[in-house]
Amino acid sequence: MKTVFVTVGTTSFDELIESVTSQETTQVLSALGYKKLVLQVGRGAVLPGSDSCAGLQVNAFRFKDSIAEDIRDADLVISHAGAGSCLEALGARRPLLVVVNDRLMDNHQLELAKQLHSESHLLYCTCSTLTQTLRTMDLSVLAPFLPGQPQNFSRFLDQAVGLHTE
Repeated sequence: MKTVFVTVGTTSFDELIESVTSQETTQVLSALGYKKLVLQVGRGAVLPGSDSCAGLQVNAFRFKDSIAEDIRDADLVISHAGAGSCLEALGARRPLLVVVNDRLMDNHQLELAKQLHSESHLLYCTCSTLTQTLRTMDLSVLAPFLPGQPQNFSRFLDQAVGLHTE
């Protein structure tokens, strides 16, 4: 069964959960052949029920010890732009669409998404552009993220937050 896994990590990002479960977005997901939507909602107030999205089987949970199996079983991962969630999805070689929380100020999320997008590892958008991004995305353009090079990622993060100026 073609599955989308959505994760907000340990944070609260209700806007993402509301956007991905909106009627317009679920219609696009169904049109793309997805049948199952698995939602990890974290500390958020929104916890959709199993019958909340017409045409999609929905499974929502807050936390579990590991989401590795959910990521591995997904045909598409939609994630907040947290570094840990991005690395976990990319390390599992799953197609990744990152949704940047544009309501957060002075954070590394947009810079991280732009950098990994420029290297063709992921696609990114905001909640307001999620549906359109899903409509027009081409997952075949994504390049695998090569594991085993954590120094490259840490170097980027150091530069993004101003700790390293090389």
